[in-house]
Amino acid sequence: MLLIVCIFATFMILGMPVAFSIGLASFLFFLTSDFVPTSIAVQRIASATQSFPLLAVPFFVLAGNLMNATGITTRLISFATTITGWMVGGLAHVSIVLSALMGGISGAAVADAAMEARILGPSMIARGFTKGYTGGVIALSSLITATIPPSIGLILYGFVGNVSIGRLFLAGIVPGVLMTLCLMGTAWWIAKRRGYQPEMDRRPTFGEVMRGMNEAKWAILFPVILVGGIRFGVFTPSEAGAFAVVYAFIIGKFVFKELSWKGFMEVLDQSISDLGMIMLIIMLSSMLGYAIIFEQVPQNLAAFVTGLSESPEALLFLILLFLVICGMFVESTVNVLLLTPIFVPMITHLGFDPVHFGILMMTVVTLGSMTPPVGVAMYAVCGLLKCPTDEYIRESLPFTVAVLALVVFLALSPDVVLFLPRLLM
Repeated sequence: MLLIVCIFATFMILGMPVAFSIGLASFLFFLTSDFVPTSIAVQRIASATQSFPLLAVPFFVLAGNLMNATGITTRLISFATTITGWMVGGLAHVSIVLSALMGGISGAAVADAAMEARILGPSMIARGFTKGYTGGVIALSSLITATIPPSIGLILYGFVGNVSIGRLFLAGIVPGVLMTLCLMGTAWWIAKRRGYQPEMDRRPTFGEVMRGMNEAKWAILFPVILVGGIRFGVFTPSEAGAFAVVYAFIIGKFVFKELSWKGFMEVLDQSISDLGMIMLIIMLSSMLGYAIIFEQVPQNLAAFVTGLSESPEALLFLILLFLVICGMFVESTVNVLLLTPIFVPMITHLGFDPVHFGILMMTVVTLGSMTPPVGVAMYAVCGLLKCPTDEYIRESLPFTVAVLALVVFLALSPDVVLFLPRLLM
């Protein structure tokens, strides 16, 4: 197992794509093993694609790209501006609320951060916000998509860990709302100290809020229909993904009439590119999953961790700290696929609900996308805003601290996370 880790780390340092780093390192396990035939490696790659729940991933990726191309995003921006533009910090709150609304559509943090950096970033900088503050708000607010359904990460966690995706979707709603409020509070505090002005000079009237909600109703209704359909057995999570694609196409083509056939083909092209990367990682990491189980890594690691402390809570925080560090160096999708088989049995043995742990895990590993040294969302936002990385790191620190404080609270308050799953399922 040590050989796999060393080779994987070497390939990553040399700049090899993640999927091939995992695949080559894992295949060496089968080549050097005296007990496992190499044919098992091929079988694992093939079997990784033969999963009905996994269909949810390509469907939701396509649905998210469709909705971003149909005018739904512009309507959500308008609605978010209406309800938050009067607050101190104006567009910062618009960005955070937009991420909460977009979380129910895109399901991907990096895509959300890049979209907001293109659309809202220049306007925020033009109104006097520093580039670091702008980048910090946009990048950290995209973290909300890690919990708000339909999070792609939660689908993968449920698939790999054999955890109910419906329960995970419900469990992510309250933490997503709390994260929105937490980030808005932090943005307001910083904006107040710096004298940043509101986007609007007055609070919106009830009529203006209702008009904005009416224009964005098809986007707002989507996650409600999605979660409600799964809860009441109308469709499974995989079938919900298919519904999402049909829903997005009908809204874009026949309701808003903004989806052209050329635009549709561009959406398909982007979705194929996204899915090629995700599925290649899933297929090749399945070999590593087999090696991890064969070498009894979960049992050995559990024995080591439980030997550090007798307190389940202390062990939970040690695991979360480890995941934070992993998130800083490895992309969140890879972390979920590689580490879920290790930690789900461990935390279940410690007496924690795997749904509760799934929300915590997705939050901390996705946070790595917004932090150095290899944060994908961080570099995407800094590149689009032409923001120096050191300025971004400095100005995003209060938001990072706020998120970590929320994670501690959620870890110590499982009832907050599990309230909706217990109530509705």
